[in-house]
Amino acid sequence: MSFEQIRREREGPVTLITIDRPERENAIGPVVSRELVEAWRDFRDDGEQLVAVLTGAGGKAFCAGADLKAAAAGFLGAAGEEPLIEWSPEEVEAHNRGERDGIIGPSRWTDIYKPIIAAVNGVAYAGGLEWACFADIRIADEHASFGVTCRRWNIGLGDGGTQRLPRIVGMGRAMELIISGRVIGAAEAERIGLVNEVTPSGRCVERALELAHEIAALPQPAIRTDKEAAVRGFGRPLDEGLRIEAQCFNKLLETPEIAEGVRRFVERDHPDRRPDGASVTPGLVRSRDPG
Repeated sequence: MSFEQIRREREGPVTLITIDRPERENAIGPVVSRELVEAWRDFRDDGEQLVAVLTGAGGKAFCAGADLKAAAAGFLGAAGEEPLIEWSPEEVEAHNRGERDGIIGPSRWTDIYKPIIAAVNGVAYAGGLEWACFADIRIADEHASFGVTCRRWNIGLGDGGTQRLPRIVGMGRAMELIISGRVIGAAEAERIGLVNEVTPSGRCVERALELAHEIAALPQPAIRTDKEAAVRGFGRPLDEGLRIEAQCFNKLLETPEIAEGVRRFVERDHPDRRPDGASVTPGLVRSRDPG
């Protein structure tokens, strides 16, 4: 598929997905939404794509959320814009049941167990904040900012924000941001746990790709089963979460990679270790293994 409003670039096992509408601060209209569904479906299902990085074109915006001009086309009949939302009653019911993609792409999906990094290179507002929360790790340029700015237009969070933001920063912090619509900078976002790392402006994509390649160099099956267990078990009673963890771990036991990993540990057969057990790869294992 050729994309019009996103770019998808491959660096070996790492996929960089860029929302490419800088003239509208990378806001997501119907075309971008469809293209994001296609790109993320391909990433999820392609065994050669191991880690994804999501960012926005230019240095001003990661994503300013839904394109409200396209939303107006649906509500007000604005000319010259394809409506963002134009659903039949049956489609609304399917959305109520959680059987539709998100309004601004597949942001409501919960079954991508590969690592995802957001490189937040500017404003991440409303739906853009929701897309940042879709990722497992968020790296932000120091000029980036975050906010539920749709609050001032009486527009709700419909793409995961009410559920993912509290899981990341805690209910108290999340409720303040959701209710007030207050915009916060990268430093505060890092302080409250929304952002994992702040980089000098213009560096977040480079840093995210660097980290993505480090992660892609690791064995992948255990990363995926651990992510699945964490995602599926979060918020459930401990005994239920432990059952989910056991299911995921036992699924890992069925793969040949776990035996290979044990062999490599015993024989010191992996590139970031010397025979004496010391780490030689910055950013990965920093302490000596036991035994």
